[in-house]
Amino acid sequence: MTENQSDLSSNHSRRKFILGSSSIGLAALAGCFEGDDDSAQAGAGLSSGGGSGEANDPMLSDSFDPENPGWEDNNYLLSQVVENDYIRGRRANLESMASRDVDEVPHGNPVTEPPTDESELVDPDPLVFVDQPGEEGEAQFQDNVQDLLDRLEEATGKTVQWEPVDSYAATVEALRSGRAHIGNVSTGTTAFAVNLADVVPFACGVQSDGQFGYRLLAITRSDMDDIQSVEDFPEFDVTHTEPASNSGHQAPSALFDQYFDVTPEEDYEVQFSGGHDQSAIGISAGDYDCGPICSTCIQDLVESRDDIDFEDYKVVWASDPFPPGPMVHRYDLEPDLVADIKSVWLDTDWSGTGYEESTNYAEFVEIDYRSVFYDIMVIQRYNGVEYESGNL
Repeated sequence: MTENQSDLSSNHSRRKFILGSSSIGLAALAGCFEGDDDSAQAGAGLSSGGGSGEANDPMLSDSFDPENPGWEDNNYLLSQVVENDYIRGRRANLESMASRDVDEVPHGNPVTEPPTDESELVDPDPLVFVDQPGEEGEAQFQDNVQDLLDRLEEATGKTVQWEPVDSYAATVEALRSGRAHIGNVSTGTTAFAVNLADVVPFACGVQSDGQFGYRLLAITRSDMDDIQSVEDFPEFDVTHTEPASNSGHQAPSALFDQYFDVTPEEDYEVQFSGGHDQSAIGISAGDYDCGPICSTCIQDLVESRDDIDFEDYKVVWASDPFPPGPMVHRYDLEPDLVADIKSVWLDTDWSGTGYEESTNYAEFVEIDYRSVFYDIMVIQRYNGVEYESGNL
């Protein structure tokens, strides 16, 4: 991440960042400008036929350098991206986000301070944990987080219940209503949860090898030779995932516009698939031709199925890493309870547990919403997002 961000110019059909010395720039999120100011022209004018069943893309490279992918000159099979550990970022990315000096949130409200009146503090029993929606059945998914639930009960001395949900909106609503007290929200809905549900994000996960976060990938089928850049998307059927998804809609709506002069919903019709899995499956099946997707989501999907393969997909662009969805607690919990809750994530080595298997995270590190999620808020400001339940 860089240390300059941009201001929003929302009255322009081609909304552009106005870079200023006192703001923070999104250029680092592009992940495609390794020293080339003309990188937005990636793939322009190159065409050799699409969907022929055999890859004839002249930009398709068989050599991937994770330190310098050169997206302005190259496309890659998804298998190369995965094999070279480019799906996630590194701990250094998180440290860079956390070290930024940010005085105010750029969009929406800051984290709500705990009540000063002790009578307004709550000490619930049972304590309810709400997760992000999962693709697995309830019993199997609850079994994967049972280690976490047991550890929470041990640390707090309370009965801990797990609440399953089937949408990001349901996660936020459970926290807003007070039906749930702690949870895991997605990256794109974190600011919604802060503004609507008065939650406090406090931790993000890091893998045992130090990998962190995820990327936005712009993908197509491997035999779509006419798609060599995001610039080519307007000529094809494009799918996004869900309106509130960061990598599936919010980030590409800002970054495609900024770096490729391609404005979703103006230059192409956005077809919402309903989720990252649905987008990946739909592109593979030919229901859609291309679209943005979460890197870890498509990796998990391909690894869980026998009917699709990493070789089925081509990546024409990737962003720099975004933070994963954080752990959150409601703002009005008793301070001692908050300390116990935080200790479960921050002081536990999850290596070898079912919870690590479920989340891929062996440890969790403390975060500050204002700095770590700054870029997410800037993207949502750029897109004119209003933090209302109906926009989830």
